[in-house]
Amino acid sequence: MAKQEDDRIGLVAALVRSSFLVDAVYAESGREHGLTPQQGKLLCVLMAQPYGMSELSGMLRLAKSSLTGLVDRTENNGLVRREADPRDSRAVQVALTPKGARLADRFYTEACGRIERLADGLDPREQESLAELLGRVVLDNNVPVVFVEPESGPARP
Repeated sequence: MAKQEDDRIGLVAALVRSSFLVDAVYAESGREHGLTPQQGKLLCVLMAQPYGMSELSGMLRLAKSSLTGLVDRTENNGLVRREADPRDSRAVQVALTPKGARLADRFYTEACGRIERLADGLDPREQESLAELLGRVVLDNNVPVVFVEPESGPARP
């Protein structure tokens, strides 16, 4: 693929490459905390509240069998637990354990700091514009809330 003369990257390439960049941060932060990127994402999602398996499947965009394996492995590590769903006696919710909540908080803090530093080359006004534009893309595409806003901090289960 040829490099453009003015070093500009098009919209599609910029979005795809930025997703790879964020995925790399998850992978690096996860390795430092003994988590796979998928486990890190699961812990961050559960920081807000427990969720049912079908909700998690949609949020994480995983097939039911893949999600079951992810929850099983994370549960075996003592980070999450399955509990009865108060709204449906046939269903379960996945919640953080105290150990999982502590690890989620450390992972979350580390990942947020690294992700925020990705935009260090932008001035504050540019960072605000980037956040506004990406926020519109996310909202326009109905992306579920899968990450607690850093300003509000993690919820404590």
